[in-house]
Amino acid sequence: MRNNLKHLKIFAFTHHKLDVAKIGLLHIETEDQATKMRLVKQEFGIDEIMFLSTCNRVEFTIVSGNEISVEKFIKYLYPDLSDVLVQDFVLNIDEYKGKNAVSHSLSVASSIESMIVGEREIITQVRNAFELSNASGLTGDFLRLLIRQVIETAKKVYTQTSIATKPVSVVSLAYHKLKKLNIPLDSRILIIGSGATNSNMCKFLKKHGFSNFILFNRTLANAEPLAKELNAPYYPLSELSSYKKGFDVILTCTGANHNVVSLETYESLLNGDTGLKTLIDIAIPQDISPQIVQKHKVHYLSIDLLQKISNANLEVRANEVDCVKAIVDQALEDFIQLVEERNVELVMQDVPRQVKAIKETAIDEVFKRDMEELNPEAREVLDKVLGYVEKKYISGPMKLAKEIILKNATN
Repeated sequence: MRNNLKHLKIFAFTHHKLDVAKIGLLHIETEDQATKMRLVKQEFGIDEIMFLSTCNRVEFTIVSGNEISVEKFIKYLYPDLSDVLVQDFVLNIDEYKGKNAVSHSLSVASSIESMIVGEREIITQVRNAFELSNASGLTGDFLRLLIRQVIETAKKVYTQTSIATKPVSVVSLAYHKLKKLNIPLDSRILIIGSGATNSNMCKFLKKHGFSNFILFNRTLANAEPLAKELNAPYYPLSELSSYKKGFDVILTCTGANHNVVSLETYESLLNGDTGLKTLIDIAIPQDISPQIVQKHKVHYLSIDLLQKISNANLEVRANEVDCVKAIVDQALEDFIQLVEERNVELVMQDVPRQVKAIKETAIDEVFKRDMEELNPEAREVLDKVLGYVEKKYISGPMKLAKEIILKNATN
């Protein structure tokens, strides 16, 4: 099937128009993504689809010749959302099509669309999103080409520009805020969630001298690698409320769609302790109940606070954005050319088989009697000649045809 650039579209819900807490309502847990995407793919006649969810964006990259109503799409995928919320998402969507969609994908992975410009983590998130979608049979040839170009471009951006100098990722920002609070290195750090963000944060903390970690995670098997690296005890998340050994810092980032640390759970964890605690909540939606912050005296670092800090950092890297855009613009042109070349390959992929079939028909049917009269030496020479002609006919004319088609496509 021919790759049609006009069929590419992206539905993006990002921090540019929506509060990150609201974006969190669109998050779909990893184990549920394949099932939900297959259903929506079938419902709307979608050829390919990729789901991307980060701390500040949820995006659907779609390949389909059908017109898709954003409102119907949201309602189908998120039936529990109220009509008011659905309309809010419809009014605040960024929708991209064709070349604009390609440019957007390139810009996202190159971090100039990120909440924190220059944040390298996004390239891994895009790659993982594609690999999960691809492994689930949700993507095809077009998104394979697109994401390959996106990843290659992002790598070029990070190596050829200074967009990622002086890291200001969520992890880095959270650590620097923690450092300003003069938290002792022997503080008891209670970790909830062992995903990529928390793992990076913990490795950062360990690197800078912290060593007293306690880990809780929904799945013990997933927690084990991080627990071993931190030399920390680890427990199932279901036992959080019964933990009584105390803490000084809570670091939480899970994919749950509810408050993992309720007021009741928090007070159970305190176990009568009245000391000042530090809470770092970098989950979307928030893991820590707002009631805790309202009722207890705490140092509270949320993703919202980090977003405000990151806004001030935009100017620091602004000078590099133009350089990145130049790379992205060139990558867009390269991708359009790549799609045309791939389309030529798809159109002509049957030519070698047809040429081979013609040769075999000539030998086995049309000139069968003449072939039988040839002696072995002559037959061997003829086979070599036919093989040579077959090879040259496939490579030469196909190359010429490809050049003609590409030339016509650009005119």
